[in-house]
Amino acid sequence: MPQILLIEDDEQFRAMLAQMLTEDGHQVSMARDGDEGLSLASRSRWDLIVTDILMPHRDGIQMIVALGQGGSKVPIVAMSGGRRSVSADFNLESATLVGVKAALSKPFTRADLRRALAAALKP
Repeated sequence: MPQILLIEDDEQFRAMLAQMLTEDGHQVSMARDGDEGLSLASRSRWDLIVTDILMPHRDGIQMIVALGQGGSKVPIVAMSGGRRSVSADFNLESATLVGVKAALSKPFTRADLRRALAAALKP
C-alpha cells in the first residue's frame, strides 16, 4: 500500500485520519504544520501527500508551491474547512491551481477520502 505523508494541524483530526488510513492498509507518517511537512517531504520518499490548507507557520498552498519548485512529482490531496474570512471552496480552488490531484472539503466521509486517494493515485 502507498506510503502517505499526512499534514494536519488539528491533533484530533490528524489522529482520526491516520487511523482511517492505517485501517485501510496505508503506511502513514504525520506532520503537524507546513514547515514540518515540507521537511519530512524532502527527506523521504512518499507515494502521496494529504495536507490541510490552513495551518500555522507555512500554509498548505505555500508548502505545495515549495514542493513543486523543488521538483516534487508526489501527488497531493488537499483538505480545507475554511475559516470565517476564507471559504473552503476558495482554499481548495487555490490548491487545484497549484497542482493538487484531489480536494476534500471538511467535513468529509471515509468514502470521500477513499475516492480522493484513488483519484490522486491514478496514473
